[in-house]
Amino acid sequence: MDADPSMLSETDLPVDPLRLDVQLCFALYSASNLLTRMYRAYLAPMGLTYPQYVALLALWETSPQTVGELCRRLTLDSGTLSPLFRRLEAMGVVRRERDVGDHRRVLIHLTSKGRAMREQALEIPRKLACEFPISMEEAVALQVALSRLADGLQSQAADPE
Repeated sequence: MDADPSMLSETDLPVDPLRLDVQLCFALYSASNLLTRMYRAYLAPMGLTYPQYVALLALWETSPQTVGELCRRLTLDSGTLSPLFRRLEAMGVVRRERDVGDHRRVLIHLTSKGRAMREQALEIPRKLACEFPISMEEAVALQVALSRLADGLQSQAADPE
């Protein structure tokens, strides 16, 4: 929604703008929590948590990547990702190494085990989509809308006026 809040009339607002059931933030929070719980059943046999899975999704696209690149891509800080990568390294899924060109940067590489896990994960999106209470068209439209929202919010955070 590109509406300027100062341009909204009282008829555009719900009767009580502080009702929980009209809050976009709560709808996103609730749906995210419920969807993450659904993932647990599919990730448990692989020994992964949802944040580890999301990090692996990024690495399956491009490996190696720096921790900084992954922080930006996943919108998480290094304090969250560093312990996550230590656990994945202990599992033999990734390998961390200092960048020879810049020792301040840490590169995250997939191991052969980490690359093989991609094959195990291939069916997860399809299986989850079968459990969605909305159509595939609605799910795609929702993903596009949420990506636009996230990109817009990220731009605002990077360029505050």
